[in-house]
Amino acid sequence: MSGHSKWATIKHKKGALDAKRGALFTKLIKEITTAARTGGGSMDTNPRLRLAIEKGKAANMPSDNIDRAVKKGTGELPGVTYEELMYEGYGPNGIAILIEILTDNKNRAASEIRNILEKKGGSLSGSGSVAWQFAKKGLIVVKKEAADEDKMMGIALEAGASDFSAEKEIYEITTEPHDFEKVKKAIADAGITPESAEVTRIPSATVKVAGINEARSIMILMDALEDHEDTQNVYANFDISDEILHELAK
Repeated sequence: MSGHSKWATIKHKKGALDAKRGALFTKLIKEITTAARTGGGSMDTNPRLRLAIEKGKAANMPSDNIDRAVKKGTGELPGVTYEELMYEGYGPNGIAILIEILTDNKNRAASEIRNILEKKGGSLSGSGSVAWQFAKKGLIVVKKEAADEDKMMGIALEAGASDFSAEKEIYEITTEPHDFEKVKKAIADAGITPESAEVTRIPSATVKVAGINEARSIMILMDALEDHEDTQNVYANFDISDEILHELAK
C-alpha cells in the first residue's frame, strides 16, 4: 500500500476522526464552502462539492451545517474566504510530505506548519521540491469481504479504472481524476459500498521505514500536521510494514 493509503488506514483504526469530530467538522465546512465558491453550489455540476458533501454526511454532519457551508460559499450567507495553499517538506527518514491548507491567514499558517515540522524532526522545503513525486489520482478502497476479487476487478476496470490491486484485507482501485466519479458510481451500482473513496495524491515511489522508532516519529509528525486547524490533507511517501504498525498500535 502507498504511504497515503496506510496513513488513511491507520487513522481509521485509531478512531481519530470520531475522537476529533468537532475539528473534522470545521475542516469539512471549510472544504464545502471553498468548493461551492470555486465551482458553484450544485452537486450535479460540481464534483468537488459533491465529494465534500459526501464526506460530511459520512461523518454524520448535520444537514443544516452542510447547507450553511454551501450558502456561505455561493455568497447567499456571509462567510470567510479561505485561501488554498500547498506546503512541501520532509519528515524523519527523509520522507516527502505534501500538506494541503485552507486558511484565512497564510502567514500564520506557514509559520505554524514550519514550526510543527521543525519540532517533530522535519523541515519545510521550497515549492516544487517534493510535489513532483506525487500524482493526483482517484483512490477507492473496498474491503475484500464486500466482493469476490474477479468480480471487483471486472467492475473497476470496465468502468475505466487505471489500476487494481488486492492487498491483505482490501482492494485498492486507482483512477485518473476525471474517471473517479464514473468508477465510484459503477461500484455503487453493483451494490458495493467502498471503505473510502477520494481524489488524492499518490507517491510514485515510497521510502521504506524499517525501525520502530523512526516509524513512531513519522506517526507523531503526521498526527501533529493533521491536527492543525488549517490542514485539509497530508500526503506522504513512507512505507511502514504491517508488523511495525501493529506494534505501534499496541
